[in-house]
Amino acid sequence: MSLWSHRDFRLLWLGDTISQFGSTIGRTVLPLLAAGTLAATPFQMGLLTAANTAAFLLIGLPAGVWVDRLRRRPVMLTADFVRAALMLSIPVAWWLGTLTFAHLVVVALLVGAATVMFDIAYQSYLPALVGRDQLVEGNSKLTASQSVAEVSGPAAAGGIAQTLGAANGILATGVGYLCSALFLLRIRTEEPAPRAAEKPGLVSEIAEGLRFVFGNRSLRAIIGTTGTSNFFDGIGMAVMVLFLARGLGLSDGVIGLLFSAAGAGGVLGALTANRWNNRFGQNRVIWLSMLVTQPFGLLLPLAEADWRLAFIVVADLVLAYGAIVYNIAQVSYRQAICPDHLLGRMNASIRFVVWGALPVGGLIGGLLGSGIGIMATLWVAVVGRTLSVLWVVFSPLRTRDPVPA
Repeated sequence: MSLWSHRDFRLLWLGDTISQFGSTIGRTVLPLLAAGTLAATPFQMGLLTAANTAAFLLIGLPAGVWVDRLRRRPVMLTADFVRAALMLSIPVAWWLGTLTFAHLVVVALLVGAATVMFDIAYQSYLPALVGRDQLVEGNSKLTASQSVAEVSGPAAAGGIAQTLGAANGILATGVGYLCSALFLLRIRTEEPAPRAAEKPGLVSEIAEGLRFVFGNRSLRAIIGTTGTSNFFDGIGMAVMVLFLARGLGLSDGVIGLLFSAAGAGGVLGALTANRWNNRFGQNRVIWLSMLVTQPFGLLLPLAEADWRLAFIVVADLVLAYGAIVYNIAQVSYRQAICPDHLLGRMNASIRFVVWGALPVGGLIGGLLGSGIGIMATLWVAVVGRTLSVLWVVFSPLRTRDPVPA
């Protein structure tokens, strides 16, 4: 039976779609508010950017323990209501004339913490909601919404900020979180009670999750590929805009259009991932999607300010397509093989490693760009990302099918 006829999944999907659009608008408008209304310095802008993602490193591992101790839907509801209240406090403070930069940083930190809890709970909740045999279809539909939000959200945010003001634009984010919570409240599916840990205690429970993740060869390979790819992505992101703006002399508008190709590739990947999983098998898609698409990244440093700009469009489109197909397959695989009582810690442990690789890569990319130059750093990034697929190619995933229970 298709998930189109699954009432409770439709509610989750609709709520998550609205929430994703709100989140995308918020990520775009918040820096605009800091830079425009509050005249933030470059250092302050960097501080605000760091505050958005700091929670993944600060509470990533214990969050998995907390999620496994509780039913997941109440965790998601609490996170949505907390995020809504925090984001709505910004326009209220602006209307009262009391908005400060410190207010923005605190909101960014706390919203980031609530987002960590929501994301880990949501990935751990899906198997109980739809069943493990429909995880690929469920993840495909949810990822499609996220990809559409990534494409259209920033443009909508710019229009809202220009028309209504950046502070008022934050309202859309707060309302999005409230709508997500209201749809979650209507879900009727009974969630099983959490299972007590064999060795209660924060450290013991974190260690149990880490042992499960790193004791599984296939999960180690997925962490290796995703973490390595993200690390070199961070290096590339540190210099890509400089390469386009200074190396090729492109305008902001052209750069934005080029980046939109990645969003389009992500949408296509989400819409077709289920087809590839049905045809080749989920395990094979995990390594095959990366093996076929990642070499296209080698086109990026070959671009010039002429017809060869098409290299960037093709590379961004194919890389994003492959990454989304890969992510849907590997997340569904992880959810399928993990016991229910470890889902939160499994997701948290993996996200802690692979998301933590991004800021580390960005820092090293900045250092390399200053030391060996923009072009050489870009080559390091694309070659490293291409080789990241070797982790899953030389793993049990290459031969094991179907997914083990």
